[in-house]
Amino acid sequence: MSPRILLPGKLTSGATGVRGESYSNGIRYAQAIARAGGVAMTVPPLAESVDHVATLVQATDGVLIQGGGDIAPERYGESRRTDTIYGIVDEHDEFEIAVVREAVKQNKPLLAICRGLQVLNVALGGTLHQDLGDVLSNRESHWDTYHPIAVTDGSRLAAALGTLTPERSHSFHHQALKDVANDLLVVARAPDDVIEAVEHRGCDFVVGVQWHPEDDAATTSVQQSLFNAFVHSCMKK
Repeated sequence: MSPRILLPGKLTSGATGVRGESYSNGIRYAQAIARAGGVAMTVPPLAESVDHVATLVQATDGVLIQGGGDIAPERYGESRRTDTIYGIVDEHDEFEIAVVREAVKQNKPLLAICRGLQVLNVALGGTLHQDLGDVLSNRESHWDTYHPIAVTDGSRLAAALGTLTPERSHSFHHQALKDVANDLLVVARAPDDVIEAVEHRGCDFVVGVQWHPEDDAATTSVQQSLFNAFVHSCMKK
């Protein structure tokens, strides 16, 4: 049986062929999972989903937290300090944070991408730079661009990628990790020292990356290899 990957959905509007309100996910994530031999199981971000999060995580073989809008600063003990914050949806924050905490509790394989990395950090007690302009002279230096990434030798991420310098790493974010949660270890950085990846110190496979490997996974083997390693870890559970 193909590994079942829990992929929390996003509230959406304007979906074709759907009556009433809708929810969805980014198809590139599902495609990368499928190429690796898994199947994405999208679950709506409802209060009922939060109530049954332990059962949902237990019923699947792994978890993927996708990109999206910003996390409400109140979730990491701050008030909003910049008007560049966008896309806050309380239902997304509530469900994804609950899923991450439960996945860590159950030691389920977890891959967290872009916003997902930030959700992972916040869920475990870390904080965020609300805007990269707080720490970089060019606040848009990570917005829709490709840049080098240096991965720590000996890390789970390095083993998954098969390289310490992954090519075609697409960066598309204006926030970044600030205070890293105690249970997380930084395993990759950009040339400007922005944190690009973390992994859990104790869990078997809990990895978060700031870039978007799904954007180039169809054509770049090193980016697809991260999904391959993730799905393979799900087969072991």
